[in-house]
Amino acid sequence: MEVKDARGLLCPEPVLITKREIDRLGQGTFQVLVDIVAARDNITRLAKSQKWEISVEPRGDEFLLTLKK
Repeated sequence: MEVKDARGLLCPEPVLITKREIDRLGQGTFQVLVDIVAARDNITRLAKSQKWEISVEPRGDEFLLTLKK
């Protein structure tokens, strides 16, 4: 499964990376790795607004977001 690494990036960059992947795939499954709570929250809102399922797996100070449609 493809993992987009958005650690260390400030918003809106993690959201833009996620949006590009949503647009590119149209459907399927991919993951985004972030290390900022705001990025986690913003990507979660984006995924839901685009009708993608999202799950969040905390990994210490990081979050692995899995998006699926």
